[in-house]
Amino acid sequence: MNTNDYVAEILRATGAVRSGDPAGVTAIVQNALSLAGLTGPVGPAAAGDPAAAGQAPEILLSPQNYSEIFPARTDRLRKPLGEVIRSLQEGGKGLKLDGLPGLGRPLQAPDLPLPEGAKFLDQSYSCSAGMRRYRLYVPSTADEGLQGLIVMLHGCTQSPEDFAAGTGMNTLAEEHRLLVVYPAQTGGDNSMSCWNWFRPGDQMRGTGEPAIIAGLTESLRDQYAIPADRVFVAGLSAGGAMAAIMGETYPELYGAIGVHSGLAYGSANDALSAFAVMRGQAGMAPAASRKLHGGPEAEPRLIVFHGSADTTVHPSNAERIIAGKGGSGGKTSRSEPGAAGETRGYTRLVTKRKDGTHGVESWMIDGAQHAWSGGHPSGSYTDPRGPDASAAMVRFFLDGASDLPGA
Repeated sequence: MNTNDYVAEILRATGAVRSGDPAGVTAIVQNALSLAGLTGPVGPAAAGDPAAAGQAPEILLSPQNYSEIFPARTDRLRKPLGEVIRSLQEGGKGLKLDGLPGLGRPLQAPDLPLPEGAKFLDQSYSCSAGMRRYRLYVPSTADEGLQGLIVMLHGCTQSPEDFAAGTGMNTLAEEHRLLVVYPAQTGGDNSMSCWNWFRPGDQMRGTGEPAIIAGLTESLRDQYAIPADRVFVAGLSAGGAMAAIMGETYPELYGAIGVHSGLAYGSANDALSAFAVMRGQAGMAPAASRKLHGGPEAEPRLIVFHGSADTTVHPSNAERIIAGKGGSGGKTSRSEPGAAGETRGYTRLVTKRKDGTHGVESWMIDGAQHAWSGGHPSGSYTDPRGPDASAAMVRFFLDGASDLPGA
């Protein structure tokens, strides 16, 4: 049984739901079941007809006793997989696949404004582990000295261009003289263009996708003379899960990690366990990570964002990501800024290090779904009503805390 193919077919069925093709859903789900050894393939999906695949929203795959710190609703998060499949066959009834403006995949790559003198290069990187295309934003003031490098890992069904538009990170790069690289996952390596965070071969140092991303990071760091302590990685959903993997497998390479709506390192080891942990069920015991001399204080700092109403990746995954992180400098503090106008409220946990920087920040966004907080609707999976995750991440990366100046 190839569980990766099985899950890919379920994801394609979700796309058929959105396109109003219940017959296509039935064919795809039946083919998925055949991949799981439960029935025979039928219909166009069995023949690999690309017309059977619609444009799908991201589906990655409640604990019984959820954290008191982040109480969140658990309705609609405990559907058995069989019920989900039946719902897909019925056209998605009850799954609430449509959500905020900005959710879903754009029909075409958005137009990205480019200031005079700036560059948004389309290049590729190859190493023994593989090859990936990437987009690279070089600010117009790069010759005045770059202040850092951010590696941005998109979510499922997204592209570098889509992710750049939705996060607005190029605008911040121009403001702060940052180099931003957007590696592109390929449809050949994952049919939904997801980073394969749940595959053991893509969870280890020196192999698979982590090796490709690390090699690209090192290449750009050296080419553009970026200081070693000013290299960062962030991602959304599957990309957030891969960012967490990068922090564990290459901790010496990244000064800080940003994970938005993602999952913890080593929480799944195949596609079926990925579905389970995404629903909030207990994940795999985390694998041993690579430790640096100097203990927790020497590990990459970590900032996490998650929506309290996320029904794609359960909010409890945010707690799993930060477990055991932050260093030994002091206790965790908590603040709860309420909603202000059209901007959502949130709960923020902060663990400081001995040097006063924030070792960990965790933001739980009130009522937010599976979307980049504060993102622009020109990109997919964005929530314009949320606090600006991109700006907060950049402050966290460069200044050691997400606090606004003077706060």
